[in-house]
Amino acid sequence: MPRESFRFSHRQSVGLVFLCTLFGVAAQYFIKSSGMQMAQITPAALLANWQLWAGLSLYGISTGLLILALRDGELSLLYPVISLTYVWVTILSVLVFHEDVTAFKTAGVATICCGVALLGKEKSG
Repeated sequence: MPRESFRFSHRQSVGLVFLCTLFGVAAQYFIKSSGMQMAQITPAALLANWQLWAGLSLYGISTGLLILALRDGELSLLYPVISLTYVWVTILSVLVFHEDVTAFKTAGVATICCGVALLGKEKSG
């Protein structure tokens, strides 16, 4: 007798994708940090770099969560939510890596946030 698998609600699927964005930004942090610390990029240096492996592992977790979310959610709604990763990465870049905020970056982040909000409004409205 087949077991009925657990199904996620719309809200849970969106929550999983939102969580994916947070894992994605953490992965980016570790990958950038790993690159900044390597004097030379050699196979041995890559294999020994724990920050690189932490970033790749976080990407793996993010992908697993995305698979679960997409199984029960609407691709046309959930996939644009992933673009929030760009928002978090921009914020992280400014706060942690002291990168510049330009008017274009600000406009891009605002556009992404408005787009995701509009998609969410359509579903809830």
